[in-house]
Amino acid sequence: MVEEQTLGKRLGQSVHVSLLRRKIRRLMRGPFLLEDWLLDLANSRGVRSVSRISDGLKQEWEAPGLAEFSNEELVVAICQPQNLDRPQWLRAAAEIISSERVNFEALVFLAKRERCSRILAELARQALVAEPDHKLWRRILEDFGDAKPLRDSLIHWSRLTSNRAGADSRNSRRPDRPLAR
Repeated sequence: MVEEQTLGKRLGQSVHVSLLRRKIRRLMRGPFLLEDWLLDLANSRGVRSVSRISDGLKQEWEAPGLAEFSNEELVVAICQPQNLDRPQWLRAAAEIISSERVNFEALVFLAKRERCSRILAELARQALVAEPDHKLWRRILEDFGDAKPLRDSLIHWSRLTSNRAGADSRNSRRPDRPLAR
């Protein structure tokens, strides 16, 4: 079996011992891969931009409520450099932010503590290409915009749009519709 690379390794970003990951492991019940659990939780909270392909073996589980695991924690956990390098899953974090289901101050606090501010800054840069007037993405970029650039690309802005059907990506700079909400 080939071991998957972490997001941090590809981006040249170091990782730390994460209090948030410890909390997630306490909440996880069953033989889940941490990243799968996060995506399943995001899907249970309405994220539709990305989901896992179920092979019918997906175990029943009870998703923690917002009081037990907040949307801010979910966004930051998805953006951690310790995660497996699955950039398309960052779309789940972007969808939660775009739908404005997070508290900005709590998100910034957690992102700094969990050292994912560079990843959030790059997501904000890409999201603002698709939706330049989005206030929450703008605030994130203002707060984290001076973060050291990543060594590799994170995700293309067009992957953060809800529907590109009306925009021909070869001939258009911006999509017809804003980010997924």
